[in-house]
Amino acid sequence: LLYYMTIPAHRNAKLLTPSTSTKRWPVVVFSHGLGGGRNTYSHICGSLASHGMVVVAPDHRDGSSPIQYVRATDHFKARTVDYRNYSHQASQEVYEGRDDQLRIRTWELGLAHAALLKIDAGDNVNNLDPNSTHHSKKESDRNEVLSMFAHSLDVHTPGHITWAGHSFGAATTVQFTKSVFWSHNAKDSPPKSYKPLFTASPSSAIAQQITASSPVALLDLWCLPLRSPSTSWLWSKPMPSYAPSGPGGSVILGVLSEAFFKWSGNLRDTQRALSPPSSSPNFPAPHLFYPATSAHLSQSDFGILFPWVTKRVFKAEEPERTLRLNTRAILQLLRENPGHIEVADTSAVDGEEEAGGEAPVGAGKGDERILRRDGGVRGWVYVEADGRVHNGVGVDMDEKKGPGDVVMEEGMLGEMKA
Repeated sequence: LLYYMTIPAHRNAKLLTPSTSTKRWPVVVFSHGLGGGRNTYSHICGSLASHGMVVVAPDHRDGSSPIQYVRATDHFKARTVDYRNYSHQASQEVYEGRDDQLRIRTWELGLAHAALLKIDAGDNVNNLDPNSTHHSKKESDRNEVLSMFAHSLDVHTPGHITWAGHSFGAATTVQFTKSVFWSHNAKDSPPKSYKPLFTASPSSAIAQQITASSPVALLDLWCLPLRSPSTSWLWSKPMPSYAPSGPGGSVILGVLSEAFFKWSGNLRDTQRALSPPSSSPNFPAPHLFYPATSAHLSQSDFGILFPWVTKRVFKAEEPERTLRLNTRAILQLLRENPGHIEVADTSAVDGEEEAGGEAPVGAGKGDERILRRDGGVRGWVYVEADGRVHNGVGVDMDEKKGPGDVVMEEGMLGEMKA
């Protein structure tokens, strides 16, 4: 079925002139989860793009997709990267395997950032596939597509690139941003047992970009890969936004599916990863929510492609609304960012305003309700740092629930292989 599904798109559509005050489009880099790929999140990535963002959705070649096709270029032959199957129970073998995958994933995010700088500068990017309107064999001609983005990307202002991901992609985002930031901002030296997966020199462009104000959006953060003994020093560090003089949790958005919220072990790890350090409890708390009656796959296109399966098997309701809630929250996080990242307003339809229509909600006011903690949005439940919820009805936490249960219930984390 998936083989015959298509995504409606205009090939090499022309880029609009940026309407922001900086005359540049804001950028978000989105990392996919296990069993997914760049096309698995077309709804949320497309929704963000429709609000005035350039969304970079890489395919990770770490063996986390059911199969990854690497296209032929002038320099390399076409090949495939097969799925790498690891247990979801912690063990030394599992940690080593996930470390290896995170090493590839973080390296790829670093490459994506370097490529964005070249594209914005108008430089030719090498090693392209034949992605041009007339399929020229000359690499310079193929850059005609990328040339549209020259001098149009907000990739130079420190802290203005948004880093986001789902599941293993959310873990990749945490590992990447923390690795870059703490590799040159930590006051203590890492122990000899620490084996960094990614490092950045203080003078590098990526180190200048990722700051305490860098916004991160984490959908169903899967914490097991972050708990590797080899990187425990980094796990002990808070998110960059909790550095001294940082904005704290105000630039962090975590969205859990109801299944991940009820997975108590991962929930505790998520709260530890996103909350202020115990030594600085006065930082603003992170934005952490879960949409009621949602499944892990609700964060991807799966619920829209297979609504019957999502409802009958995974007990998830309103799959498209769940994605709209995620999008609304990410956009509002950027509007409230200290760097004032400019994105379009949420429409009346998406904001579920009674007036209906496509008029923006409150002309320039954005979508203030979505990040409120008092239950202003139906089925959108705020989670406290200690696990308590606001307006959570019938929440049944299961202390015995573990990764095997969630995998079985959700068909998640790469188990649904082609």
